[in-house]
Amino acid sequence: MATVHVLKMKRAKLMGMISDNLDFLAGSVSTKGLKYEAFNLTTTVQGKTRTRHIPIEMVPLVRTMTARHKKLKELLKELAETNWLLVREGVDLKNNGPI
Repeated sequence: MATVHVLKMKRAKLMGMISDNLDFLAGSVSTKGLKYEAFNLTTTVQGKTRTRHIPIEMVPLVRTMTARHKKLKELLKELAETNWLLVREGVDLKNNGPI
């Protein structure tokens, strides 16, 4: 098992990585097979599917931002596990010291 010091360092690193990925969009990019290529951002809001048109020149940016959302979810899961290990060791995460 990792020491408290190693876990705190990992937590700080994860928090920095999360901070670096906060410019994100939730959803997925899809395309329509019409006479011309059209792209949409599809997401779920309060249980309902919402679709928004993406201008063709913005598709690469939107794809990058949706990829950040996926990475952010993975980072948050890892941070939650690290936080749990620290709490289990008696560390007060708010003050970063023992409880």
